[in-house]
Amino acid sequence: MPKSAISLRQQKVNEREIRAAEFWQFVTGQALRNESERLKSIHEGLSPTLFLAVRETFQLQDKQVAALLNVSVSTLHRRRREGEHLDSVASERLDRMATVSHLAMKVFESEPAAIYWLSHSNEALGEQAPIMLCGIDIEAKQVRRLLHAIECGGAA
Repeated sequence: MPKSAISLRQQKVNEREIRAAEFWQFVTGQALRNESERLKSIHEGLSPTLFLAVRETFQLQDKQVAALLNVSVSTLHRRRREGEHLDSVASERLDRMATVSHLAMKVFESEPAAIYWLSHSNEALGEQAPIMLCGIDIEAKQVRRLLHAIECGGAA
C-alpha cells in the first residue's frame, strides 16, 4: 500500500478517535449536570458539531444521524458552518443519546463495549441498533430498561 494511502487511512482513524473522544466528553459533561442545567442547555441549543461526533462514534451515515436528530443533513451542515446552535428538539435528542450512552458505559464498563452494544442490532429491541432508538423517548426507555436488565444479570 502506498505511503499516502496509509497516512490518509491513519488520518481517518485519528479523526474518528477525536470525534469519539468529543462524544464521550459530551456524555460525561451531561451526566454531571443536574436537570435544570441540562434543560437550559437544551433550550439554548447544543453545538451542531456533536452530530459529527455521533456519526463517527457510532459509524453512522449522515442520514441516520439526521433521522435521529429530526433535522435535515443540509441544516446540520449549515448550522455547523454558520456556528448556529441546534434547535431544542435536536438538542433534546442528543441529550437523550448521551444519557443512554452514559448508562451503557456504566453497564459495560468501557466506551468501546458500550459503542459496540449501542451500534449493533439487538433481538430484544426488534433487531434494531439501540442508538437508533434514542430519537423517541419511549423507545429510549426500552433501551434503558434492557440496559438495567443486563446490569442485573438479565439477557442482552
